[in-house]
Amino acid sequence: MANHSDHSHGHDEAHAHGSLKSYIVGFILSIVLTIIPLVVVLNHMLSQLPTVLIIMVTAVLQFVVQLFFFMHVRERQGNQPRWNVMALIFGLAIVLVVVSGSVWIMTYNGVGY
Repeated sequence: MANHSDHSHGHDEAHAHGSLKSYIVGFILSIVLTIIPLVVVLNHMLSQLPTVLIIMVTAVLQFVVQLFFFMHVRERQGNQPRWNVMALIFGLAIVLVVVSGSVWIMTYNGVGY
């Protein structure tokens, strides 16, 4: 009986990883999201602000592709809650607070002196 439960546990672990198709799709999306800002910057296609916006948007999309296609954030194992998603959201909230606080301090550091 222990063999059956070990076998089913191993079967669940096999499904916890992505398929070859999902890895190929993620790889192609990563390549495209890398080439887009590279072409825009190297060919001076846009002015500074739109170029920076293109870089930022493709960077965020690249982050999402990496999370979902390679790090399997959306997958859950068994009946466990999605702790990795909650930890990611908490980490992003901390990063947002630190970065926005740093920008605030750098922006208003010399005001009033």
